[in-house]
Amino acid sequence: MMWGMVDSKLGQIVMLALLIMGVSFYSGTLFGATNAPLLDYLSQTKTISNRSSNSNSNSSDGLIFFTNRISQSYRRSSPVIPATGMDVCPLEFNEYIPCHDASFVIKLPDLDFSKKEELERHCPPPEKRLFCLVPPPKDYKLPIRWPTSRDFVWKSNVNHTQLAEVKGGQNWVHAKDELWYFPGGGTHFKNGASEYIQRLGKMATNETGDLRSAGVVQVLDVGCGVASFSAYLLPLDIQTMSFAPKDGHENQIQFALERGISAMIAALSTKQLPYPSSSFEMVHCSRCRVDWHEKDGILLKEADRLLKPKGYFVYSAPPAYRKDKEYPVIWSKLMNLTSAMCWKLIAQKVQTAIWVKLGDQSCIQQNVEHELIQACDTEGDDPAPSWYTPLKNCVRLNGGRSDLHQLPMRAERLSVYSETLNRIGITRDIFDGDTMFWQRQVQDYWRLMNVSSSEIRNVMDMNAFCGGVSAALNAYPVWVMNIVPPTMKNTLPAIYNRGLMGAFHDWCEPFSTYPRTYDLLHANYVFSHYKDGGQGCLVEDIMLEMDRIVRPQGFMIIRDTESIIARIKELAPKYLWEVNSHQLENKEKKIEPVLICRKKFWAII
Repeated sequence: MMWGMVDSKLGQIVMLALLIMGVSFYSGTLFGATNAPLLDYLSQTKTISNRSSNSNSNSSDGLIFFTNRISQSYRRSSPVIPATGMDVCPLEFNEYIPCHDASFVIKLPDLDFSKKEELERHCPPPEKRLFCLVPPPKDYKLPIRWPTSRDFVWKSNVNHTQLAEVKGGQNWVHAKDELWYFPGGGTHFKNGASEYIQRLGKMATNETGDLRSAGVVQVLDVGCGVASFSAYLLPLDIQTMSFAPKDGHENQIQFALERGISAMIAALSTKQLPYPSSSFEMVHCSRCRVDWHEKDGILLKEADRLLKPKGYFVYSAPPAYRKDKEYPVIWSKLMNLTSAMCWKLIAQKVQTAIWVKLGDQSCIQQNVEHELIQACDTEGDDPAPSWYTPLKNCVRLNGGRSDLHQLPMRAERLSVYSETLNRIGITRDIFDGDTMFWQRQVQDYWRLMNVSSSEIRNVMDMNAFCGGVSAALNAYPVWVMNIVPPTMKNTLPAIYNRGLMGAFHDWCEPFSTYPRTYDLLHANYVFSHYKDGGQGCLVEDIMLEMDRIVRPQGFMIIRDTESIIARIKELAPKYLWEVNSHQLENKEKKIEPVLICRKKFWAII
């Protein structure tokens, strides 16, 4: 039943109620020790925010109502926002992910299901995308804060039971009253990720150390499940890019992000992953459901592209230990493929095998000459961004790039100036100036947002440049998804060399994530970069995508030209955003407007 429903000649208008949670929502054991069961918590308290400046709002019975219509609206060639505000999608679209929408993908012709192509990004043209605000699900609550969220999240926020039913015995996730509880297990580490990580460290170092002493700083976790592996690498200060497809493992990435763990939707199928070459010291697969041995090992060659020389490929799956069924044949194919790529099997123990990518160019060259492997065509020092790039059935010759080797550990990497920047015209002076500028700006941002450090966890920098914002946030309890648009200078390899994480993404399309997954979005001249981008790239489109992926009461910090700032200020109330304009110095030490926007916590009732 919905409140505030009226009939009129102009059609049915349905009110939206703004629900703001009081400070007592978080208290008691929600701030307690994370190693103790969360047995007691306070019920949600509903209070009222300040009245919106939206002239169409009304107040009744302790709620603030808005006149935004509930409508399954689609984008027109020239988007028109009604006077009543942006339409709100019906409740059944509360998990709408435009580029991973099964109802659209199933109608596409010529998909190769044998390669799982249906799991990749397939974005509808703008006119077939919903053009309405994605609502939260029924009984949605403000997320539990980090670090408690590593172990507990609200069941109503990710109200899917299949993983708990299917994977509960492997300790992925269990139901506990109104909560989901994550014991830290996985298919191959049901006794806990900590013990598994310790074992991997010993295997990689011949029983002498851990993953940090093995040189691991950045990990790519393939088919990550609920990302407990990533969560338990954090005490070692190891950063993980976790990904999994939107498939039968229901909402695994949504669970991960709700927990406050870095993750995104992606699939290994026919295209390269949206990460730079030679970015990770470890690629990890624990029952990741990837057939590495098939199609002449083309997916394994993608792992090789992403691994740095001396990096590790960790494989925890039946072919590594079982001698029945087809597993010995699969293992034999893996050994042949890895040998051809000049990987060396350094450990095989319990249910896990570990290879190291030797990076031996003479070995690869020899195998190319013997036609055991193909070498990729030379792309120069800086290949094009991996954005809708077809997989390549070849291995890359690194050409002796010195900045791939012997980088310092993560804390020291933040100040590393990479030669990849010099090659694209970004000097050390520009890099150092960018780093110092964002150190100051982040302090100002936190002052202007006026929130505690625990209120922000999942952060996205939508136009990261050299990763200065992410580096400045290193002292805060956050993780940052650094986005580099493929139409900008290719700075993402340098961001990874700083020990930071990110992906390529074009903001003419929606991002591969669930709704309500980020606490803070930073948009530095994103809108003006796309001002001539055409359909799907207008201010209204990018604002709609920001609204989809930011959490209720989440922040959006926007810097741009004065005309774009004025346009966003005009549109923000129609998107149910609060907006405050401030004046801060830019890099040229001139004053420019900065918008601090906050998404209101509203719900369909």
